[in-house]
Amino acid sequence: MNFVALDFETANHQRHSACSVALTIVKNSRIVDHYYTLIKPETDFFYRNIQVHGIHPEDVAQAPSFAHVWEDIKPCFKENKLIVAHNLPFDRGVLQGCLDYYQIEQPHFQTLCTVQSSRKLITEIPNHKLNTVCAHLGIKLENHHHALDDSNASAEILLYLENHFGTAPLKKLVKYV
Repeated sequence: MNFVALDFETANHQRHSACSVALTIVKNSRIVDHYYTLIKPETDFFYRNIQVHGIHPEDVAQAPSFAHVWEDIKPCFKENKLIVAHNLPFDRGVLQGCLDYYQIEQPHFQTLCTVQSSRKLITEIPNHKLNTVCAHLGIKLENHHHALDDSNASAEILLYLENHFGTAPLKKLVKYV
């Protein structure tokens, strides 16, 4: 399998408030590269978000804007690329919100949600939160809500599902946006 696992953290409830992003690149079913950066959002931080991810306004004071970060990560979102995330609607929404905010054209790509795929294939756990799925599968997740740790965990979940269930049930869950 070839895919890119994506994770965003946000400063507040606004979809264009990304304050960090991570990508985990997988080729031939192996993690081959990572990308992580803080992002300076053009919005205020909400205290609850800070409690969740630990990123403060002063941490991103010198960070690039999303528009600058997009130039680095844009090649990962080419047509027909598979983008994976745990709770994909959230991360896809943040990506779309940031692109809209900076008036950047929306890319089209394939998507797969590891919450949805783990729900479908791993039915014996009480919930399908990232930390629960990782604990059940023995996947290391040291800093939950750190974008890079979360994107790595999402990639590992999909690799586990591929290894134990094959690609056929996963292909049925792929969508094109």
